Amino acid sequence: MDTDTPPAHEGWFETLQSVLAELPGLIGDRVELFALELQRAGRALAQIVALIVAAAVLGVTAWLALWAGITLALLEAGLHWAPALLLVLAANLAAALLALARVRSLLPQLALPGTRRHLVPGAARTPAQPTGEAQGAAA
Repeated sequence: MDTDTPPAHEGWFETLQSVLAELPGLIGDRVELFALELQRAGRALAQIVALIVAAAVLGVTAWLALWAGITLALLEAGLHWAPALLLVLAANLAAALLALARVRSLLPQLALPGTRRHLVPGAARTPAQPTGEAQGAAA
């Protein structure tokens, strides 16, 4: 009998020990990659926020220039300045009210209703509650 050949279970055990010995290195590499990607994502988020602020400022400037031009066109057409400004004000208020109505219809989605239904025991078996938007369409 050959005594130099280890039993099969010893080879398996050595392989397991080898994998376990390398596990901290593998996890460490993943954690380091995660940390580096978080740093890069943080820098990207800062740039995104700055660009959104810049775009908002430029958009507001363009919006004001547009309505100044419309007001000027109304004045050139012979409309008195008071009704011209009231017309511009009414148009902007109507647009703001439409935007706010849309915001109100989207608010229920912030509560994550589908996720909450699945996380609450027994709630997943009940029929889904209609969202605010669906209730508005049904009424």
